Amino acid sequence: MILILEPDTTTDSPEFRQLLDYLDNLPNIRHRVHQETGVQQLLTEVYLIGDTAALSLEDMRSLPAVERVVRVSEEYRVLGRHRDDTRPTHFEYNGVRFGQDNLHVFAGLCAVSTREHVEAMMRALQVHGQVCTRMGAYKPRTSPYSFQGYGKACLPWVFELAGKYGIRVIAMEVTHETHVEEVREALEQTGHPTGVMLQIGTRNTQNFELLKYVGRQRDFPVLLKRGFGITLEESLNAAEYLASEGNRRVIFGLRGMKTNMGDPHRNFVDFAHVPVVKRLTRMPVCIDPSHSVGSRDRAPDGLLDVLHVTAQGVIAGANMILVDFHPEPSKALVDGPQALTLEELPAFLDDVQIAREAYEKRAANAAARRVG
Repeated sequence: MILILEPDTTTDSPEFRQLLDYLDNLPNIRHRVHQETGVQQLLTEVYLIGDTAALSLEDMRSLPAVERVVRVSEEYRVLGRHRDDTRPTHFEYNGVRFGQDNLHVFAGLCAVSTREHVEAMMRALQVHGQVCTRMGAYKPRTSPYSFQGYGKACLPWVFELAGKYGIRVIAMEVTHETHVEEVREALEQTGHPTGVMLQIGTRNTQNFELLKYVGRQRDFPVLLKRGFGITLEESLNAAEYLASEGNRRVIFGLRGMKTNMGDPHRNFVDFAHVPVVKRLTRMPVCIDPSHSVGSRDRAPDGLLDVLHVTAQGVIAGANMILVDFHPEPSKALVDGPQALTLEELPAFLDDVQIAREAYEKRAANAAARRVG
């Protein structure tokens, strides 16, 4: 059960203390307080854990400072959609709104290479009105002999360039607790010129201790990629690990499933699950067409496979696109064969816009038919 308190209820208010005094005396019930500071108001929720089925909704609604009560199901208690649940399906970070009702493109380098490459990428994004990118500083690799990223050494100048070109949010994978602290230190060192969305990659979807650690920090939102060899339910429960520790600013990423049935693509495209995730949870949904396709193959109609796959996800309602671009793909240190060129960026963005408009028309048509 979730108690949603009246806006701007502070933990030192008399009403809040009265509420906790009451909850402390409930048998077989534990509670956890979660607060989110928004642009205009402070939001406070109290999660009741235990034998909540015996609690009366009417009694809970009458408690001091309580505005609404949501009775949750067993699955995805924090991030899930529940009956009569009107909690938001969006969040804001560093001036950018991420929700189930909008779309952002995170085009960038799978792995940071040179300063010149990073600057060329960010300059191109600024020219085309983009405020988000992806930059890989830490790269988990299958082979221990493969390039694994420049790590903290590149963070200061990557962040400074982001500030120079108006990039508000960088999606950056972390694989260890120390990476989170290195990101935080580099941002402080450079005066916070940009923001970072921590990315949990497919290999770490069930690294539960990392999930708990990232969930406990509140500075950065999180992009969690679906695990490559586990079910959708198991991956959604991994997202719940993050939220149960306190960080509800989570985006769920679909990046294709590892199976030879997806050949000749790198992974079997799972973008049909975009509406499923949005139906089951309140998380915005990201698609990763680059790691799904894994190549620059082109269809007879002249469109790259990665464009077709991107359109499939966008027309299904995706809210974020993580896609590889590189000024010189032949010199990319990671995944060069799947990276698009900067010359292809305008066509990619145009195609995304076409698919997004098609989705919006479909959604509007469905809404009109429900009203009619």
